[in-house]
Amino acid sequence: MKTDPEAFICGNTSLMAPPHVPEISLYLASEAHELWLKTEEELEAIGLPPPFWAFAWAGGQGLARYILDQPEMVRGKRVLDFASGSGLVGIAAMMAGAREVTAADIDPWAETAIRLNAKANGVFLGFIGADLIGQDIDADIVLAGDVFYDRAFADALVPWLTRLTGQGILVVVGDPGRSYLPRDQLEFCAAYQVPVTRALEDSEIKKTTVWRFGLRS
Repeated sequence: MKTDPEAFICGNTSLMAPPHVPEISLYLASEAHELWLKTEEELEAIGLPPPFWAFAWAGGQGLARYILDQPEMVRGKRVLDFASGSGLVGIAAMMAGAREVTAADIDPWAETAIRLNAKANGVFLGFIGADLIGQDIDADIVLAGDVFYDRAFADALVPWLTRLTGQGILVVVGDPGRSYLPRDQLEFCAAYQVPVTRALEDSEIKKTTVWRFGLRS
């Protein structure tokens, strides 16, 4: 890496609570435009992939809220927080009583962000930097916030999550109405109005739904 991730994160974010999950504090970008709207060339110059970990996305906020309000879902369970980003959902799971949580994200910067965020909330999350799609996993529950934003990613993700569900693994997703959400394979759990950063979304409030992945009938 051209830039030290911990130094960059501490120098370019502030510890703050996402609006829909005030129990949790994360290192987030206070001015989304300044960090998020850097050009690819500017990001490349400092060795920084797009900083998804620097924002509390609506899907993750809704899913984290649901977990904190329904702690029995994760209590005593082994949890995989898939495409973890900031670690928000995994932190919520640990606070709700999960036995262990592993955060998975292919962005190497996310590992540092998750470690810092977990420490700030007094919990520990394991980390996997590998691409897990299509792989067998050792977990009771998979949690995924805001993962259906891209067609190719969703096309790869849906068969994998379907297979995991068939193996008896509970799969729960949080989604603010992304285009590639497989609604025909989902069971409604809850809905929230989540405040978000206008610089990143098309509105200041996103209706975010928590769904349970189900098998096709």
